[in-house]
Amino acid sequence: MMNRRSFSRAVGLGAGATAVSAIGLPTAATAASAGRPGGTRGPAPTVPAVVPGTHTEFTRLKQVRAGVLDIGYAEVGPAHGPVVICLHGWPYDIHSFVDVAPLLAAAGYRVIVPYLRGHGTTRFLSAGTFRNAQQSAIAVDIIALMDALRIDRAVLAGFDWGSRTADIIAALWPERVSALVSVSGYLITDVAAQAKPLAAAAEHTWWYQFYFATERGRLAMESPIDRPALCRLVWDTVSPNWHFDDATFARTAAAFENPDYPAIVIHNYRWRLGLADGERCYDALERKLAARPRITVPTVTLDPALDPFTAPGDGSAYRSFFAGPYVHRTLSGVGHNLPQEAPTAFAQAVVDADHL
Repeated sequence: MMNRRSFSRAVGLGAGATAVSAIGLPTAATAASAGRPGGTRGPAPTVPAVVPGTHTEFTRLKQVRAGVLDIGYAEVGPAHGPVVICLHGWPYDIHSFVDVAPLLAAAGYRVIVPYLRGHGTTRFLSAGTFRNAQQSAIAVDIIALMDALRIDRAVLAGFDWGSRTADIIAALWPERVSALVSVSGYLITDVAAQAKPLAAAAEHTWWYQFYFATERGRLAMESPIDRPALCRLVWDTVSPNWHFDDATFARTAAAFENPDYPAIVIHNYRWRLGLADGERCYDALERKLAARPRITVPTVTLDPALDPFTAPGDGSAYRSFFAGPYVHRTLSGVGHNLPQEAPTAFAQAVVDADHL
């Protein structure tokens, strides 16, 4: 989920404000700004519309050793096409992009969709490795994946944990990022700022984060009965217009059976609240991230209007963090799992970002 401190600051810009662009295929009218100097890339092609849920499975699942992990990932599209890496969030998995990936593959992209650490078929290489889910560790995983697959640069596109990871890579390693699509904007976490209390309504929105800070929350994540029920409740509450069926949830919930899943989820949220330590090897990266570095790569940010974490102001709360070519869109009728709820709009954002 998004950075709670950023959410709180954004709420302060004007509680109750709603700014929603038309959903459908984006046009130039929805852009806050667009185009590289001289327009060297030309206009972006239009992605054909797909009905959400048209695709249910990835047919090509692979594994590769990268850094401290053996990473499971889906791959779709031509082997020598420009690369797009799609990054999922919590409590989701690679199936958030099951309709997005074929659209991008048809447009000529090589699409890589990895399971983040603790999810699906991704495994730690050593039983002795600390099950760390701090933000910089997950970002380093993706850099290691790119190195293992010999990918110099890619479009990074994500939501939730995936947005945060993509934002971090774009901020710290911009030479590896050709363009960025970030749902909910700038999600890099400042742990020190997280220590300050929020308005009561904002704290209420983060109920699961506080639950995970307790022993009961940890036990729930370890329970094969309580874990899927908790995750499904999150799906229902953060995507109120998404009418998914049991089979759709079950396909993703299988990724939660990874033996490291409870430890990774609990550590992620405790670390963000300053309740769990990270690893000293990431301290230098975290100091850079605490400075709130700006992102200079071409970027499209997307706000799902029905996501309870979407701040008012049509992206204004985080606009100053993006210093390169930039477009913002707010999608009406869409909740937190934006790529699975609105795959055409998400794929179009990827293509558009690549042509800024």
